Amino acid sequence: MNIITDPLGDPAFLRALADVIAVAVVAGVIGTFIVLRGIGFLGDALAHAIFPGVVTAFLIGANLLLGALVAGLATAAIMGLLTANERVRDNTAIGVIFTAAFALGVVIITSHNLNSDELEGILFGDPLGADGWDVALTLIIGGGVLAAIVALWRLLVMASFDPAGARAMGLPVVALDVLLLGLTALTVVVAFKAVGNILVISLMITPAATARLFTDRLAPMAALAAALGAAAGVVGIFIAYQLDTSAGGIIVLASTGAFFLAWLLAPRHGIVAQGMARRRGTLLRSEPEAVAEVILASPEIRAPHQA
Repeated sequence: MNIITDPLGDPAFLRALADVIAVAVVAGVIGTFIVLRGIGFLGDALAHAIFPGVVTAFLIGANLLLGALVAGLATAAIMGLLTANERVRDNTAIGVIFTAAFALGVVIITSHNLNSDELEGILFGDPLGADGWDVALTLIIGGGVLAAIVALWRLLVMASFDPAGARAMGLPVVALDVLLLGLTALTVVVAFKAVGNILVISLMITPAATARLFTDRLAPMAALAAALGAAAGVVGIFIAYQLDTSAGGIIVLASTGAFFLAWLLAPRHGIVAQGMARRRGTLLRSEPEAVAEVILASPEIRAPHQA
């Protein structure tokens, strides 16, 4: 048996492979903004907030991704409304909505009898169980997220890393922040089928954190995060198929392994490289401010000033 070519003859495997790659690319791009803004908790909160929508969709026999989509967009909208009040900070709104939504999901799921396989699929994902509609919905939503990011790239970057300058230029910073929140929610939705409710945050954070160890430029960082996530997805889905185990878990472990390798061996910001730089007395700056300075000096940021 050929462990590489044999799975490619299985339509379920091909659907899972397409789904995982599409999800990883979208998650890597949006995850770059999340990592650099230091709001990883936001993705985690949204991942848990879709829980009641997924459980409800499962119990009524509806498509799980549609249930996640409704819950994710509703959560993003409520968070946006709450944070419009100056006395309600972002992390406060996230704490309120995250706990309430997850509690609602717990109440719904404990009032019905779900077997262990059904519960495992909700919590840890089941890409090999994706049907054609699941893959199509992932491609449509993921393509929309990427199109929005590409179209509004300069504005999103400006609002994310120089909000004061963006306001001075008359850019709708609050609206752009809400848009980024909505795009994050949509990314959580499309990633849910691949890695489940619990592991979805890793698919957004870990590849982007790995890419950050290799480059300080935003566009290359996003592209590398997408590539790393896709590579982990391909490796994970092949291993999971052969071992008949959780694909989401293997994907996350593969991505985490890549992160630790980069943490050790990245050419400029890895532990080994920094140790050698210390001995030479030429330690590179690696604090967030240094990264922000490089990003804000890039052509992507300067372009709005020239408009």
